[in-house]
Amino acid sequence: QVQLAESGGGLVQAGGSLRLSCAASGRTISTYTMGWFRQAPGKEREFVAGISWSGAGKFYANSVKGRFTISRDNAKNTVSLQMNSLKPEDTAVYYCAADRRPIISDSTPVAYWGQGTQVTVSS
Repeated sequence: QVQLAESGGGLVQAGGSLRLSCAASGRTISTYTMGWFRQAPGKEREFVAGISWSGAGKFYANSVKGRFTISRDNAKNTVSLQMNSLKPEDTAVYYCAADRRPIISDSTPVAYWGQGTQVTVSS
């Protein structure tokens, strides 16, 4: 079992930055593909960013490409999401995810989820 705990959410003005962190416990995540998803009020949960087990492969939703950067530190069992140039439409609960499949996306099952952290971007 992998337990995931997100942190770093909060309230920020449009154009600002936040850095989300996901700390894993219970098992090393070094062999897991990791990802971030988000869910805004009244909307479906959507994929935001993913990173391969080695960190060499990174993939992003079009809506965040160029603004968000995903990274991981397997030695510390953590994954991060640096969010820059935030927009009000980025407001959502952000979830960390882990799976052994090589790809994480909206259309693939995810084995482990965190509880989420709220990000609110004011205009």
